[in-house]
Amino acid sequence: MLKYLFDLLLFTSLFIAGCASMMVIQTNQLLHLQYNYIAYLVFVFFSTLCSYNFHWYLSSDATSENIRIRWTHNHKILHLVLIAIGALVSVWYFFQFIEHWIWLAGAAFLTFLYSAPKLQYGPFAWLSRIAVGKTLFLAFVWMYVTTFLPIAIDDHHWNMATVLFCTSRFMLIYAICIIFDYRDRDYDKLSGIRSMITYFNERGINNLFAASLAGFAISTVALYFYELSALTIVLLLIPGVITAVLYPVAKKNFSDYLYYFVLDGLMMFSSLLTIFIPNK
Repeated sequence: MLKYLFDLLLFTSLFIAGCASMMVIQTNQLLHLQYNYIAYLVFVFFSTLCSYNFHWYLSSDATSENIRIRWTHNHKILHLVLIAIGALVSVWYFFQFIEHWIWLAGAAFLTFLYSAPKLQYGPFAWLSRIAVGKTLFLAFVWMYVTTFLPIAIDDHHWNMATVLFCTSRFMLIYAICIIFDYRDRDYDKLSGIRSMITYFNERGINNLFAASLAGFAISTVALYFYELSALTIVLLLIPGVITAVLYPVAKKNFSDYLYYFVLDGLMMFSSLLTIFIPNK
């Protein structure tokens, strides 16, 4: 059993870091970016590994009775090892892009700020009382690292297509984050962590989810008029359709596998599709 749990944690961490890297590859491919993308992929993979494990290391008091939380509570050493490895490698590659330090520092600061309220002391505890946009914040961090930052580092492809692509990705991630927050809303209330999901009633949450998917669909379809083919647009829309179908299921089934592999995997699913089916 311990080996199974160890494998689950390790695989989950690698899977999430891999998702972020795949999303960067799609950004490079569809927007035709030109920079040292291999170094940036390594940076994103290990910085995601670090931040993901740091967040879960601080989440061992969660009340959710799932395998992930129980493992975190009893085996923090592995989290610390993954945090250390991720931090060392990402710091090394940070200096490969030192001329863009202000953008990279912004990503590090935003990532830390998301997990900071879980520290529960000093100014960090105060953040949990004002973090009404927690879900928006997380979606923005993912979009910033996987989409905005590569464009900023390239610095030659700012146009309407990049704006729409950033918007499309943000809205899809936000819709997925709403589902995660819906699952965690009772724990967030008990912990004093505020978000729109803890404020809204069931109908309000449903409307927010629908609005985010509508924003995703509109911004994605609009990309057809700025460079991307009809086939690519369809491939980009597929994860949104799957997310909509899974929404009522995920509100009742809180399985670790559904959340940490299926829903998280939807963030990069279109990346797999567009990488293997070229944009023509």
